[in-house]
Amino acid sequence: MFSALRQASRSSAFAVRAAQRQAGVRRLPRATPFVRTLITKGYSKEHEALIFDDSTNIGTICISNHAQEKLGDVVYVELATPGTKVEQGESIGALESVKATSDIYSPVSGIIEEVNTTLSDRPGLINQSPEKDGWVCKIKIDNPSDVKSLMNEEAYEKFCTEESDE
Repeated sequence: MFSALRQASRSSAFAVRAAQRQAGVRRLPRATPFVRTLITKGYSKEHEALIFDDSTNIGTICISNHAQEKLGDVVYVELATPGTKVEQGESIGALESVKATSDIYSPVSGIIEEVNTTLSDRPGLINQSPEKDGWVCKIKIDNPSDVKSLMNEEAYEKFCTEESDE
């Protein structure tokens, strides 16, 4: 009995669609929701870079290319623990290079969601690709307006030039 009902409903639905096609009834395409994602990149005076995705409120912290050039070959990386709450300007790890040891400071306040564990085995990734594969950690940002306090790329380049002149 159920198969007969199913067959009847299928054939009637098919008949309705066929009649609509013959009558020239057009279906409008379904509206898809518009989602705007903005990826913002900012730099701190301590030479950390933040790549911020406003749709997830997650920022990826890395050191700038300028900083890795000044440090030289990175041989050891110490990273914070996921779940750690940090304030803007607080140390979240350290880099040891052939030239010096340098702390990594958080450019924003938030909770560390993930760290790049690959850096433990391959600290040289920071030299090879500091703002891509050599990222340090991902942080859930408490206050997205903190991102506005960071320098854009043009201002950061000017800052680095002025710093070098001193």
